[in-house]
Amino acid sequence: MGRKSRGAGRRRGPTRSRGTARIAGTVRVTDAGAFVETAEGAFRLTQRGIREAMNGDTVTVSLHRGPGGDKRAVVESTLARSTTTIVGTFDQTGPLGVVRPLDTRVRQDFFVLPTDSSPRDAGVSAGDIVSARIVSYPSRYESGVATIEQRLGGPDAPDLGIRCIMARYDLEDGYPAVAVEQAAPATLDVDAALEDPLRRDIRDRFLLTIDPIDARDFDDAISLEPLGEGRVRLGVHIADVSHYVVWESDLDLEARRRSTSVYLADRVLPMLPEALSCDVCSLRPDRDRLAMTVDMELDRRGRLLGFKVYPSVIRSRLRLDYEAVDTLLDELREPAEGFEDQARTEARARAKAAFERACTMDVDLAGYLRAADAVAQKRLAIRHARGAIDFDTVEVHCLLDAAGLPERITCRERTRATSLVEEAMLLANECVAGWLADRGLDAAYRVHEPPSPDDLAAAAKTLVGIGAIDRARAAGIRAADPAAIEATLEESRGTGWAPLVNALLLRAMQRAVYRPHNLGHFALGAPAYCHFTSPIRRYPDLLVHRELKRALARERLGAAAARERAAVLTGTGDSSLAHVLPQLCRHASTRERLADAAAHASQKVKVAQYYAKRIGERFAGSVSWIDTMGAFVRLDETGAEGLVRLSALGGDEWWDLDEDLYVLQGASSGRTISLGTRVIVEVSGTDAVRGHLDFKLIHLGRALH
Repeated sequence: MGRKSRGAGRRRGPTRSRGTARIAGTVRVTDAGAFVETAEGAFRLTQRGIREAMNGDTVTVSLHRGPGGDKRAVVESTLARSTTTIVGTFDQTGPLGVVRPLDTRVRQDFFVLPTDSSPRDAGVSAGDIVSARIVSYPSRYESGVATIEQRLGGPDAPDLGIRCIMARYDLEDGYPAVAVEQAAPATLDVDAALEDPLRRDIRDRFLLTIDPIDARDFDDAISLEPLGEGRVRLGVHIADVSHYVVWESDLDLEARRRSTSVYLADRVLPMLPEALSCDVCSLRPDRDRLAMTVDMELDRRGRLLGFKVYPSVIRSRLRLDYEAVDTLLDELREPAEGFEDQARTEARARAKAAFERACTMDVDLAGYLRAADAVAQKRLAIRHARGAIDFDTVEVHCLLDAAGLPERITCRERTRATSLVEEAMLLANECVAGWLADRGLDAAYRVHEPPSPDDLAAAAKTLVGIGAIDRARAAGIRAADPAAIEATLEESRGTGWAPLVNALLLRAMQRAVYRPHNLGHFALGAPAYCHFTSPIRRYPDLLVHRELKRALARERLGAAAARERAAVLTGTGDSSLAHVLPQLCRHASTRERLADAAAHASQKVKVAQYYAKRIGERFAGSVSWIDTMGAFVRLDETGAEGLVRLSALGGDEWWDLDEDLYVLQGASSGRTISLGTRVIVEVSGTDAVRGHLDFKLIHLGRALH
């Protein structure tokens, strides 16, 4: 149904009726409006219906028919609060202090009482950005009250936006001293490690690591060896973190609390201290390291014939980055003169240096990588054939200078190099999960359940409406047929529909979570899956390593050896981690969502900083999303995304928003804006603290359908 919009418009409220049933749900506030997620589905909250509820709160709502016949929700009571702290600008209003939240999802100001000395104690002045703890929440009769916990800085501090994100998501720099002290003496004694009858010495193999150019911790390496008749042995070697992190030590408890490393735009908040994450556990080149190895034998078609899992001692020979590997896979071809930017030139130099070093080891590095790439492409084809679904994602990443200011924006997309690593890690994870599940063992499995039929039906209806798919394909999507979903994604690539197709189908998916029991992974088409390959930065991987070691000892060395190792690995004798896994899995899933949100928000801050110096400049781009706020545009030059608000679409005309087809149409001019429409926009404003980038529409082109 269409909606007329021009900035703020008058809207009729829902019709209320007596005796309406109340249901519980969770409030979600977005820039496009407020919603409540309930067992009966998600419903939009009316403008006044949110009342004093805040994002994440558990509430009871009543449902009412809106003017268009759709159901709208009104908050009736708040059952549990989610937000306990706020980040905002401090000001003084008479005797009262006031904290105005920077997070636009928090729509209430909070007062600081005259009797509260926290502003003075924290050295806060008007205009400063602060972190404040909520003392009392707003009600229908009283405003909310807060007390200042920390001054984050003045409005001009260069890292203020990042510090605000850290405060908003309750993240902290540094590491507790007692845990750092436990990690500091960690050293590698290869001879002592090899006394373990399960551990193998494979330092004679040629191993290499491939990571982003700015990576500091290297927790996975790969190897590839021909076995004859087209068969190969693909090795995945993962840092043996559990050898150094003792169960329920201060170091383990702190890693468990953090659960994941958080990768912000200008810093890493590690799960483990740097003495482990960047040194003794990091698979740096030419250093002996302890690892957990999965050797997988594949036939000429890339099919898995068998695998072995064991603790090992390894030695990585080369450290490569994705850009250099892509250059090597392209056979170091020289570009046409004047057609290569600085980043590609630097990648070519790194690739040549790695190639020359490999030659000193009598290794054909380019041939080695081409063979690994061929294996990856075969594994990708096998996954697709069994029903795996690959969504297109564009990760905008800011490269910073020494002062932490953005100097370049890159788009991290899937390439042959990233697929080479990804396919190896996916297969290793599947092998380990299958090994554990076949034995009926509890572990931190990575579970992705099938999508909701209602969500799929809604997505299919919209895609049919815009002409992206036919009714036969829609029937497949409604039936949760992975082949139909993957085919829809594949056919939309390169069209203006691609953003909407990806967004709608991705939103219809359940979110993958950690569970103590195996329930399979829908999107990967895998009967069993876990995270095994990143124990430096994810606690669930560390749990998997511990359970794997315990089970290997029991199977290969007997019950007595298993009991001895389990006491060290899990503190549970011969039993598994079953008694604590449900809580640990829930916590890990929550922390993962938080870390992803914080990382995304931090990149938006740096993107806004980058374009703050380019106000008034014009760029080409495509419309990537449309909602009640206006049209989001992704720029060709950098992949950065900003908003053309309804008021900045040009002229004073009203715009009709078709919320089903995601189309804006000018009421008087008849001009239409749909997903994929080509545009020229001008940077009209930025807010680096909030991470906002605003555009003004200069020219409206055609849609790329």
